[in-house]
Amino acid sequence: MKACSSCGAESPDGPAPKTGSAAEDAVVAAALDYVRALFSGDAGGHDPSHTLRVYRCALRIASREGGADRQIVALAALLHDADDHKLFATEGNANARRFLTAQGLASDRIERVCAAINEVSFSRNRGKRPSTPEAAIVQDADRLDALGAVGVARTFAYGGAHGRPMEDSLAHFRDKLLLLRGELNTDAARELATPRHAFLEQFLAAYARETEE
Repeated sequence: MKACSSCGAESPDGPAPKTGSAAEDAVVAAALDYVRALFSGDAGGHDPSHTLRVYRCALRIASREGGADRQIVALAALLHDADDHKLFATEGNANARRFLTAQGLASDRIERVCAAINEVSFSRNRGKRPSTPEAAIVQDADRLDALGAVGVARTFAYGGAHGRPMEDSLAHFRDKLLLLRGELNTDAARELATPRHAFLEQFLAAYARETEE
């Protein structure tokens, strides 16, 4: 099977990893279809490929770290942008809750998924540690997708889609991306972040050289 560079996971177009029972996997499969449709028209770095990379990376970290509920990890990863304030005008995880309720997920598990989602955002969780293993893993997986070559591509895709000058996108490296490695929660994520962080530094150095010539 074709390899995917994100966390060494399988290609985003491959079959979904198993998370638990057949019923649990059915909810995850439905979530995959839901987010593919929800983000199908996005050209700003929050397209389905981003969500699928975060999902597979989160499960990979969960396997290495242990101690987390894999279905909660999978659903929180898949739905982590379903109510992102930059993308939707929803409140109280309305899109995620509506989807999970329609799937018949127990109310206590819906709350666990939403709690994990709410601890992913960088801007809204500065200085806070995730309260559960599931939240820590999904937060790490999302932040890893903002590093490395993918992170560079997503930064400029988002900037272009929102009419930002290139200098504003470059400021985003200093304001956020270069800080991420030092704020990761798991050993697995920190290991994966090291070469990606180095790539960001190399890119900025090359950009500076070329613009100074």
